[in-house]
Amino acid sequence: MLTPLQADLASVVEGVNLVWVLTVTFLIFFMHAGFAMLEAGQVRAKNVANQLTKNLLTWSIGVIVFFLLGAAVSSIVAAFTGGPATTISGAFMSLYAPDASATTAWVDWLFGAVFAMTAATIVSGAVAGRARLRAYLTYTILIAGVIYPVVVGFTWGGGFLDALGFHDFAGGMIVHGMGGIAGLTAAWIIGPRMNRFKPDGTANVIPGHSITFAVLGTLILAFGWYGFNVGTAAAPLAYADGAVTLGSFAYVGRVALVTTLGMAAGAIGAGGVAMYKTGKVDTLYVANGLLAGLVGVTAIADDIVWPGALAVGLLAGAQLPVVFEFVEKRLHIDDVCAVFPVHGSAGILGALLYPVFAVPLWHDGASFVSLAVPQVIGVGVIAVWTFAATAVVFGGFRAIGQVRVSSDHEREGLDTAEHGVDTYPEFGSPDADTGIRTDGSGVPSGDGFMTTGRED
Repeated sequence: MLTPLQADLASVVEGVNLVWVLTVTFLIFFMHAGFAMLEAGQVRAKNVANQLTKNLLTWSIGVIVFFLLGAAVSSIVAAFTGGPATTISGAFMSLYAPDASATTAWVDWLFGAVFAMTAATIVSGAVAGRARLRAYLTYTILIAGVIYPVVVGFTWGGGFLDALGFHDFAGGMIVHGMGGIAGLTAAWIIGPRMNRFKPDGTANVIPGHSITFAVLGTLILAFGWYGFNVGTAAAPLAYADGAVTLGSFAYVGRVALVTTLGMAAGAIGAGGVAMYKTGKVDTLYVANGLLAGLVGVTAIADDIVWPGALAVGLLAGAQLPVVFEFVEKRLHIDDVCAVFPVHGSAGILGALLYPVFAVPLWHDGASFVSLAVPQVIGVGVIAVWTFAATAVVFGGFRAIGQVRVSSDHEREGLDTAEHGVDTYPEFGSPDADTGIRTDGSGVPSGDGFMTTGRED
């Protein structure tokens, strides 16, 4: 039986842990400002308000759906695939019942919700400039309520991938990988923007309207990523046998170091490959390479030797220009904000490289095969589920002719067509056919990822 002093210590430990979780949750929420700026900078001036609206509504609609449905779905899926037993009513009532345990349950829910909303908002960047708002928001409801929660149920919820040994510390594959795959699938089904590809299949470069916004968004995301990765060490203190000790904070230094090294190496890798391919250091490649490096280490930041962070980050950044070019030139998919090479392929790469740099392999003599098999299976299951579910949703909207805006609206710009606003009214409105501003400035209104040169 706990003495009063021991009871007080236990309460202090629980309070400190809850404050930590809430603090990093708010930090992760601020990443939405980064996504908004990054995506707004990479779309045409005539589509900025539309992109910002999608980011605002992704959070506003998605977080309610995740509370009412998604969190319970993840528990139910986990229970049906080998995780902790629960009933359908129990999965819902654990959040809704206003009993003494609700405080902790609600904090845990909010921590999970910001991860879910990160996965959901990634998709908006891939389909920018032509997706019908109702189709995108319907998908937001489904990814927050079903698609992402199923992945969580398989993994963090304790389902069969968790039992198999699949390792994803903070969502490199579960959040970013699946978001990138969903974005690529949606962009493929919805089709490219008008004039993105020439009749012979070669690509037209359509630059984004503000590198400044894009880089600002990148740095905000990198700042919030410390909450994403370091914050996943969600229990600074532990209490047992009358003593207070470090909880999961025992490895937080490794996570912080690996996160920092990975982001830096990612920027260098992307910039280096861009320089090799074009003779120029493309600013957006450097910015998005930094993010790709972060994605690459996110799944494995808690359990790899530090040289692995440099290697994974460098490779995640280096693959960015290569994969972006493959998606564009070979697949002819118009991924506006490069969400697949930044989030999808980088997340897959990091998860698959875990056994190469894992601490258990280098220090504990673990078998490479025993570490690799769960990663391969886990990546495969998540990829197949995400692709199939996303294809069904956007394919359904395409079948009824509701997946993208009309050609007239696309030329006019979605800010005016869908929201009735002009983001930059004092600079003159963009011409509906040419994208050139009517104030005579001759400044084009761009939309896309690349910033330097034109592609053959």
